[in-house]
Amino acid sequence: MAELPELFPGFRSEMVDGDGVKIHCRIGGDGPPLVCLHGFPQTHAMWHKLAPALAARYTVVLPDLRGYGASGLAATGSDFTAYSKREMAKDVVAVMNRLGFSRFRLAGHDRGARVAYRLAFDFPEAVEKLALLDIIPTAAMWDGMTVERAMSAYHWLFLAQHEPLPELLIARAPVQYLDHTLASWTKSHNLTSFDDRALAHYRAFYGQAERVHATCEDYRAGASIDWDIDRADQEAGRKITTPTFVLWGSHGIPGGGNGPLQVWQNWAETVDGHEIDSGHFLCEEAPDETLAALLLFFEDPEAEETGEAS
Repeated sequence: MAELPELFPGFRSEMVDGDGVKIHCRIGGDGPPLVCLHGFPQTHAMWHKLAPALAARYTVVLPDLRGYGASGLAATGSDFTAYSKREMAKDVVAVMNRLGFSRFRLAGHDRGARVAYRLAFDFPEAVEKLALLDIIPTAAMWDGMTVERAMSAYHWLFLAQHEPLPELLIARAPVQYLDHTLASWTKSHNLTSFDDRALAHYRAFYGQAERVHATCEDYRAGASIDWDIDRADQEAGRKITTPTFVLWGSHGIPGGGNGPLQVWQNWAETVDGHEIDSGHFLCEEAPDETLAALLLFFEDPEAEETGEAS
């Protein structure tokens, strides 16, 4: 594969052992640890517009989720456990422990946000603060799957179809499918919000058949084991105990208004958030507004009062 454009000057690349899978990370900055997780159909590159400012305050860790980007591929099975958000969350905890961090701030977008909230459920002691971008919980998505939602989020049903149907169809034109997907989820319905260098990263990743398969396994897990795990939490009355902040696009996938915040109030004990004028890709469509909101949420009031870096 041709060398990809550099989007994170001053950050190092490192392959770190996850929970049975090697996880590729970009790591930079100094200060308290902050993990930022990407979604579909992207890689860690989606954080490039925010990373310099975040790294001025935090030690920023940008992993590629298992199966995505340059991270390792997991062995797949009929129960889709290997690509469940629980297993992906274990990767993140393992990576951070190996980097010397037992507790960290955590932000996630799209599929990465699903990994992030699962991590907060399963490892509450590890997460200091949790930010979730443009999602509602997996169970809430499936339980509320109306015709309107199915049409706007058709990929939830398409990518979760049994192998090899989506893989075969995407294989005919993977880059065109990627570009269509990215454009269709923006407010402008085009690719103008995306840096050409970031698009090169996304296209290189999605041009690999084995990684298209991995993303389908991710969605198959979402339609099965992830949904089951969410329901188990609901039935047991469990909520996320970590302070939680949600952002969503006015033209994003969960919808406008206060709907996403109201949903998350049923899933987290302490939650706040607001809408941003954007489509689904907040970090690339509205980077300044997204960055300002995240910095305000993640700041350490005690450190600010004593003049220490947050």
